[in-house]
Amino acid sequence: MTTTTPAPATGPAPTNAPATTTGEEAARLDAEDALAPLRERFLLPQGVVYLDGNSLGPLPAAVPPVLADAVHRQWGTGLIRSWNAHGWWEAPLRVGDAVGRLIGAGPGQTVAGDSTSVQLFTALNAAAALRPDRPLLVTDPGHFPTDRYLADAVARVRGLQVRPVPPAGLEEFLAAEGDRVAVVSYSPVDFRTGELYDMRAVTDAAHRAGALVLWDLCHAAGAFPLDVDGLGVDLAVGCGYKFLSGGPGAPAFLYAARRHHEALETPLTGWTGHADPFAMAPGYTPAPGIARARVGTPPILSLLALEAALTAFDGVDLARVRAKSLSLTGFFLRCAEELLAPLGFEAVTPSDPARRGSQVALRHPHAYGLVQALAERGVIADMRAPDLLRFGVNALYTTHRDMLTAAVSLRDVVRTAAYDPAPQPSGRVV
Repeated sequence: MTTTTPAPATGPAPTNAPATTTGEEAARLDAEDALAPLRERFLLPQGVVYLDGNSLGPLPAAVPPVLADAVHRQWGTGLIRSWNAHGWWEAPLRVGDAVGRLIGAGPGQTVAGDSTSVQLFTALNAAAALRPDRPLLVTDPGHFPTDRYLADAVARVRGLQVRPVPPAGLEEFLAAEGDRVAVVSYSPVDFRTGELYDMRAVTDAAHRAGALVLWDLCHAAGAFPLDVDGLGVDLAVGCGYKFLSGGPGAPAFLYAARRHHEALETPLTGWTGHADPFAMAPGYTPAPGIARARVGTPPILSLLALEAALTAFDGVDLARVRAKSLSLTGFFLRCAEELLAPLGFEAVTPSDPARRGSQVALRHPHAYGLVQALAERGVIADMRAPDLLRFGVNALYTTHRDMLTAAVSLRDVVRTAAYDPAPQPSGRVV
């Protein structure tokens, strides 16, 4: 895809901007940004600074025409013939390979099509089956709730014991009980704080103990370079709706290293994972390779939307994405120190670039009300209870001006007490 001239800066202009040098720095960094033209690949609303792509990515420009064609021509005209004529049947593996290119996976090791929960359940069960004589499942006590809930569910089904071990304590734990560990399940990014963990160190430590490693890449895929093949990762899962911008509830993906395929046992033996699905055989025979991880009839419209969304990465060097992401988060941390720390905000995201993902989290007791007030000013971020404000950056479309606008707007909201200090209502999605 060819690039175009960078779009003009959008979003509300900072009011009462901080020192001129900060604004000048943002302008300089944006002017020097070689990735700036990629913003044209997204349909971002005018007058909005969007810093919540780590929860739901914005709409890529390539998606609407693909969906319109899928609905009106492929489904509307082709009807059931489109399973063959338009490659619907192959979509889970085709889209899986497209995701695989972003996570450092060679072809034929990644499948897309079910929810993150289904993929996690599949991967945890498969890992346990590959280490049948080991009774421990190690997971991060700070993991996203779904990961923790499903670890408990799989442990109940398979008669395992869950051991919550923070990443920093893994090596010590493995030194004591490593020969009993079947699988270690972590995310490279803490979803609350944005702290980045060392995937190589964790993977190597687990393998030295004879355990398998499952990585949840929801907050990593598309945000920075990954190398699951090179690191020797056993299994990985991730969603399609955060940095991949596949849309709300977009299909998730499952990666399984090729060396495990022959012995890979999946707990959900759906018909599309059968070696000959249209034979309608009475018994289950798994398909060869990663295709055995297919479960039910694939959600074609969602898969095609995700496939179109992934074209936003065409021709993009993820190393440059990472460099810009660090520039954005580093700049925002400096703005927070200058503008927000005197008002009671505490940065909980590491300042060390090697330990920072693609978001910045600030602590404040009125996080929910502040996020709502920011949204009213055209700055969309989110929060995690009870007191963390999260500002996600996606280097494909976020600018340094966006980060400055967010910091200045947050400062002004606090200075004028223009927010509701009440806690987040139960069931409310920010």
